[in-house]
Amino acid sequence: MTGSQTTVVFADIVGSTSLYETLGNERATLMVTEVVQWMAGRIESEGGRVVKTLGDGVMALFGEPSVAVEGMLNVMREYRERITEPVHSINPDVRVGLDCGEVLDVGGDCYGDAVNTAARLCDRAAAGEIWATEAVVNVTSEMPNARFVRLGHLKVRGKADPLLMYQIEWRVDEGMEMLTQQGGLTDFGTITATSPLQIQFSWGRAHMQFRSSEVPVHVGRSSEAHLYIDDQRVSRLHARIDWIDGSFVLTDVSTFGTWVRFDGSDTSIQLRRDSCVLHGNGELALSLPFTVEDAPRIAFHVTGTNLRLGEGQTPR
Repeated sequence: MTGSQTTVVFADIVGSTSLYETLGNERATLMVTEVVQWMAGRIESEGGRVVKTLGDGVMALFGEPSVAVEGMLNVMREYRERITEPVHSINPDVRVGLDCGEVLDVGGDCYGDAVNTAARLCDRAAAGEIWATEAVVNVTSEMPNARFVRLGHLKVRGKADPLLMYQIEWRVDEGMEMLTQQGGLTDFGTITATSPLQIQFSWGRAHMQFRSSEVPVHVGRSSEAHLYIDDQRVSRLHARIDWIDGSFVLTDVSTFGTWVRFDGSDTSIQLRRDSCVLHGNGELALSLPFTVEDAPRIAFHVTGTNLRLGEGQTPR
């Protein structure tokens, strides 16, 4: 049994279960196997070591975070080119999660906190996304061909505290307005109050405001909810806003989920019984993603904060 610092990568096919319903067992197995074998081969050609395949995915290790990030950028870009011609009449999407830390090699399999976290990031990522922890990004943020989108602090099952997450953008044709500055991620630093912290909500003709001392605030279709949303698609108790460690924290407790989108970013965070820190301005979409035009939405605005930035940095 040996332990070493390494970067863990999980990559899998999104929605593989539905492929079996659509294609039948034989065709779906052929397609999934073909994609997994292709990913495993490409990861190894980028310098990774495939530890195992997982039916619809791959677990691999890289010695250096920068090599892992560069390798997965290449894999995702080549995969997009590969699926311009559908595999068995379907374009299966993939997603990736990365973390780095000490990994124990026991009998050819690997264990450790970084293994668990990378797997859960992969599960949380949407189709075509690469998610990484702050530990990975801190040592790769100056890579010339990698761009990073700050997703905020998210609660990860099994972790006591929320983790700062980033999306690594691999699409070379994406606009820069949604991305953090290349070669130096914005550090939001410590939040200190310049006036009592408040959070404001607006939906329809309704407007409500709460101080940090007035939470928790409940959102839902129940008449007892502080933010009453009269829409049958919204759960009776849909979400809760708490005051935790100096921040407003949204926790989804609904049946179908909550989406969070911050101003200045086209990237939304999907929460399914998970949490996210609310800061600045943004919107919540309840039960349906923002891509659905009539999704129930709530705008929010956090006031009374002063972000102490690092030297030479400016607020987004």
